[in-house]
Amino acid sequence: MKIVVQRVKNAKVDVEGETVGKIDKGFLVLLGVTHNDTKEQADYLVKKLCKLRVFTDENDKMNLDIKAVGGKLLIVSQFTLYANCSDGNRPSFIEAARPQQAEELYEYFCKECQEKYGIEVEKGIFGAHMEVSLLNDGPVTIIIEK
Repeated sequence: MKIVVQRVKNAKVDVEGETVGKIDKGFLVLLGVTHNDTKEQADYLVKKLCKLRVFTDENDKMNLDIKAVGGKLLIVSQFTLYANCSDGNRPSFIEAARPQQAEELYEYFCKECQEKYGIEVEKGIFGAHMEVSLLNDGPVTIIIEK
């Protein structure tokens, strides 16, 4: 499982011209799932994400987590995080989990962020063609894998 975390001033996801998820201050999270991922790996990444201290404190140090700043999460499933471009120029996606497994872990991940850590979660629509807009703050972009 892999997440790309972007600290944002705002972000939104549109599907077919309609906004389906929108946040102000917080994290835009792109979530990729591979074949052998488990709920235990999701738990690890949820904890890392929700406790990640990359918001600035009164001394302008990255020292605060998302909850401390009243931030929200916009979590988007993205199978292309498991693209393999080592052979040729057309990516292979065989490392990405099948949709049923990926959607189950995606939904679990979102639920755990909200229920276990009390962080408001907005989402994209699993499997849909999405247009993601964001204003990256910093920029701060972090990749975490488990």
